[in-house]
Parts: sequence; structure tokens; C-alpha cells
Amino acid sequence: MGRETKETEENRKTRHKMVVVGPHVSIITLNVNGLNSPIKRHRVAGWIKEQDPTICCLQETHLSPKDKHRLRVKGWRTILQANNEQKKAGVAILISDKVDFKAKQIKKDKEGQYIMIKGTLHQEDITLINIYAPNTGAPKFVKQLLIELKEDINNNTIIVGDLNTPLTPMDRTSRQKINKEIIELNEKLDQMDL
Repeated sequence: MGRETKETEENRKTRHKMVVVGPHVSIITLNVNGLNSPIKRHRVAGWIKEQDPTICCLQETHLSPKDKHRLRVKGWRTILQANNEQKKAGVAILISDKVDFKAKQIKKDKEGQYIMIKGTLHQEDITLINIYAPNTGAPKFVKQLLIELKEDINNNTIIVGDLNTPLTPMDRTSRQKINKEIIELNEKLDQMDL
């Protein structure tokens, strides 16, 4: 009986801590490998609605800058994207209408490889970086991007995306090797406390 009381008290303390932390935030990320097909856009929109995240990050959208309307999903009016004119690469961040989000700063590249958003989510500072690293030279690309964005990265930063890089043995197949570039990227991630 004493043990159950202790566990119940611990659970109550934990629940109390969670209430103090604030609202629940969920982030989903998906490499969509192109959204030019209406059928695929419909399936992705259905998946987003089914998952019902706070934030949805997409990579490899293959849309042009003027194709923002193709990312529309009911309930996610805030759409931020970085695209390439040739409909290659492309990243997007959709933010649910159910949350109080205010963007303060947006950085992105013209190749559609990354987008960074600094803002507030439920009055808490947040920095979100969505990356689609190129298939060749991915570790070097990610490391260089992190160096460029170093001043923007802090303990409220969330990095998501398709890094096209196996960072740990669990992430790679038996054929993939950890090379010097991956080791250097992991060292940079550790150095930046990411």
C-alpha cells in the first residue's frame, strides 16, 4: 500500500510538471518525393489531417515558389516554404490553426534545401529548421548549414528533415560506411550541443 501511494504521488508531481510546461506540441516530418500530382497532394493532406500535428514539415516538395496554393490543407493556414525554380528539392512547414504561432524571422535558401523559422508558439520562443540535404555531399552540406545558422540555434531549436546521412549505426544499412564527413558532422552536432 505504501508503495502505491508513493507511485501515485510521483505521478501527480509529474502531471503537475507537465501542466506547467504548457500545451502539448507534436511535430511530424515526411519526405513526400514530389507534390505535383493532385492524387499525391490529396493523400498527403489526408495524412496530415489524420495525424493532426501542431507542425508538419515536408521535404522534397518539388514545387516552385508560386505553388504555395498546392500545399493548402484545411486547418493549416500558415504555410512557409523554400522552393527551387526548377521544381527540385523544396521544403515546407505547415502550422496548425489550433495553435498560437507568430513568426518573427524566416531564413531560407533559393535552392529549396532548408527553411528556418524563429517565432513564438504559445508565447514560448521556438526556432524550427526543416532541412532537405542533397543526395551527394549531404554531411558537408548539413555541417556548413549549421555553421551558417549557428547564431540562430539555441536550446529552443528543433531541427527536422531528411539529412540523407546516417548519423548513427542504427541509421545506416550494412553497406553504408561512416566516413570522415559524417564523423565531422557528428562532431559539429556535439559541439553545438544538438
